[in-house]
Amino acid sequence: MGRDPPAGVVGTAPRLTAFIDSNVLIRHLTGDPPDQARAATGFLRSGESFILVDLVVAEVVYVLESVYEVERERVAELVRAILAFASVAVPDEPLLLRALEIYEQYRIHFAESYLAACAEFSGVGVVASFDRDVDRLTSIRRLEPTA
Repeated sequence: MGRDPPAGVVGTAPRLTAFIDSNVLIRHLTGDPPDQARAATGFLRSGESFILVDLVVAEVVYVLESVYEVERERVAELVRAILAFASVAVPDEPLLLRALEIYEQYRIHFAESYLAACAEFSGVGVVASFDRDVDRLTSIRRLEPTA
């Protein structure tokens, strides 16, 4: 509990006060249910500063797509808006922005888009997957597991 925050999530920004969960972001973005949506929006505008981790972004994408049936382009737009909130600190924003770009441009599921962005950023350049959608990217190579 007395550990320092990870590198990249502190700096000249206001003191980080909490990790933010996907349900707060979903309520804000969808307005559903209205009472929680108002509370979520007020919370995001409170002047506090929140840490947004990659897993929560993935969950937001999944819920918007599957539960609210939001179109891919709109999902990407909404997530970019979240990343741009002054109250939200994102430890690896360039990686998430690239994952969103792949997700939107190549029409690949977000998890595979995130893996592809990781493969690009790390220099590894390879994703082990049975998902042939990854082949749409020329910046990385898909390695299909074999027996």
